[in-house]
Amino acid sequence: MISSEDLIALVRNYNPKTNAEKIALAHDFGEKMHEGQFRHSGEPYFTHPVAVAAILTEQRLDDATIITALLHDTIEDTKASYGQVAELFGDEVAKLVDGVTKLTNLQLSSRETKQAENFRKLFMAMSKDLRVILVKLADRLHNMRTIKAMRPEKQAQKARETMDIYAPLAGRMGMQWMREELEDLAFRVLNPEGRQSIIRRFITLQRETGDVIHRITGDMRLELEKAGIEAEVFGRAKKPYSIWRKMEEKEQGFSRLSDIYGFRIITQSEEDCYRTLGAIHQRWRAVPGRFKDYISQPKSNGYRSIHTTVSGRDGKRVEVQIRTRQMHDVAETGVAAHWSYRDGVRSHNPFAVDPAKWIASLTEQFDAEDDHDEFLEAVKLEMYSDQVFCFTPKGDVVKLPRGATPIDFAYAIHTRIGSACVGAKVDGIRVPLWTRLKNGQSCEVITAEGQTPQVSWLEIAVTGKARTAIRRALREADRERFIKLGRELARVAFDHVGKKATDKALETAAKHMRLNDRRELLARLGSAELTAHDVVQAVYPDLAPEEGDKVSPRRAVIGLEAGQSFERAPCCQPLPGERIIGITYRGKGVVVHAADCDNLGKYDEQPERWVDLQWNTGTHPAVYGTTLELTIGNDAGVLGRICTLIGEKKANISDLEFVDRKPDFYRLMINVELRDAEQLHSLMLALEAESDVAAVERHREKAPASIAAR
Repeated sequence: MISSEDLIALVRNYNPKTNAEKIALAHDFGEKMHEGQFRHSGEPYFTHPVAVAAILTEQRLDDATIITALLHDTIEDTKASYGQVAELFGDEVAKLVDGVTKLTNLQLSSRETKQAENFRKLFMAMSKDLRVILVKLADRLHNMRTIKAMRPEKQAQKARETMDIYAPLAGRMGMQWMREELEDLAFRVLNPEGRQSIIRRFITLQRETGDVIHRITGDMRLELEKAGIEAEVFGRAKKPYSIWRKMEEKEQGFSRLSDIYGFRIITQSEEDCYRTLGAIHQRWRAVPGRFKDYISQPKSNGYRSIHTTVSGRDGKRVEVQIRTRQMHDVAETGVAAHWSYRDGVRSHNPFAVDPAKWIASLTEQFDAEDDHDEFLEAVKLEMYSDQVFCFTPKGDVVKLPRGATPIDFAYAIHTRIGSACVGAKVDGIRVPLWTRLKNGQSCEVITAEGQTPQVSWLEIAVTGKARTAIRRALREADRERFIKLGRELARVAFDHVGKKATDKALETAAKHMRLNDRRELLARLGSAELTAHDVVQAVYPDLAPEEGDKVSPRRAVIGLEAGQSFERAPCCQPLPGERIIGITYRGKGVVVHAADCDNLGKYDEQPERWVDLQWNTGTHPAVYGTTLELTIGNDAGVLGRICTLIGEKKANISDLEFVDRKPDFYRLMINVELRDAEQLHSLMLALEAESDVAAVERHREKAPASIAAR
């Protein structure tokens, strides 16, 4: 275990003015609180907090963060209290320790709503003080380094959580080295055979080609000396998981991968970065499409660097990153650079982003998400995506995730522009809205008054901001459409019992059904959450017809035995006037099918179950639900006219469901209550004659499992 003296020495390497007494006190306090506790490996538990603090010294973080690391498990796992920590180490440290404790209690790998809510809490903690996440990431890194002591199933759970959440989060914060190590440690657990195969191939490659890194590094240094550029050159093979991911993405074998080596050149000035780029491109051939200038267009987390890929020795591609020392500090520590110290003073790195502004930009769109799944989708999109930089016609830069479209671009500028978008030009050429934007392209959004977001846009947009705005607009538009449809359904249903669907009647129904007002009732009626029968019955229970059969089975169907009940088969929904066949079921009575129902073929070898039936036309007429499938034009008033037409034919709509919505046509299922086959025939003729009805047919479906042959 690292002693307090050794830890203080690590801090003094970058901050000679550190409060050594306070760090020593925290070390002693933490060791005392955790006394008698042990890790799965059998080591004293306090070895873990000290190791976490040591990891944070590598990022040259301030005293408060180092002390928080030493105490981060005390409130949760020991008898230490928040007040005790605040009294000894101040409110700043106590709040940080409390924040880490709350994060530890979040089960980020859980599913659905709970996971989304925990992500929301994670981002809230980040917005208060980003150092909480820095400690948590270091905590996870040390746990992954020592994960072998855990049970196999626990290892797998922690590794998946690391791969899904903590590694992408570290990358999004600009701490690429930590992301790569977390991914590789998780890869070691989740796919040990895959990792070993990559390592074996590396060893074979080195045996065949020699030390490629040493040779190329030497060549680069020589070229820079010729150009009079003072710089440091480093080379390395990429991590096993990074190579594995490239193999999966490109669907290529190891032997076909080219850019498995990476080189980094640290220059003295920004000007030297571009001079270095020229020297590298002059000596080696640049690979088209693999150049990115993050110096002129930095990432949102402050990352600046020039990336290029060139063909090196033997045609091997190598990736080269060129940056200054200050840029390198931000690239290594990301947003943590804001708290970094150098030579005893807080480092004022001009390239370090303000953490408060960074997290505000990251979480701004999430506040508008009411739906848990949508929130989770937005978070993961934001965390996982690389960025592309596009330009407005005026030259302003818009940062978007890779794969973004002109729809995302429009909403990134302003929600109003996104909602009114009807087209786009990319580099002056008109393109479809589903076009994927590339780095450096110029995009012009074409808008029109009266345009509203379309359902199809949800399949095109990728950013959380765009998808949130589209969903919100669609919900509002749907609500107004559902209210209009609900009013028509209510009018027809009330007319059916000789009453008027007045505002007062609808308000009475809403109150009876415990809804806010008549608009909510109409919206639910239009969206098929309520049936018109329910609404009529709420106001006129004595007048509303009963759903289903109005007469007893013995009176409605002839041929049943005494006491035997029947039910209509949902696959064919037979109506009076049609020839019918009954199939007997133990304990279920008789299921009545239309004589031409395809499902009767199942019972050809069971003639003992067949019952010859016929409708009793001499009884008081019942009403039976029958489903019609309609394709209608997507024009104003069409659906209202359809509902009116159904009402004029003395039929009642009991349910309505949209199956498919396109810009020009809707396909929907309408369940209507009818007396017999003659009324059905008359209704279908009237619907076919309607000019806005493209198709109408009686819906038939397969029998559900509950009516399968036994």
